[in-house]
Amino acid sequence: MHFVADKKLLQFINEKIAKIEHYYGAIISVEVTLKLEKSSDAENKLAEIKAAIPGHDLFAKRNAKTFKEAVDSALEVVIAQAKKQKSWLKE
Repeated sequence: MHFVADKKLLQFINEKIAKIEHYYGAIISVEVTLKLEKSSDAENKLAEIKAAIPGHDLFAKRNAKTFKEAVDSALEVVIAQAKKQKSWLKE
């Protein structure tokens, strides 16, 4: 389903995504996709986050009741992946 995200949601996403660089400084790009799924389930808001880093992509996909919750949840996974990737580089 197509929709237009409001300015508050876009600002929220941009602020959250900026946090990835705190955990992994060599981010090439970040792509966030929001989808409203056709479902009777209350958790029909989907957020996908794909962060490109040198030699690897970090990815998470989460459903929630709100887009903010879905972005937060997916971002937690991407940050955990970034921390793990960074620790592998140190070894």
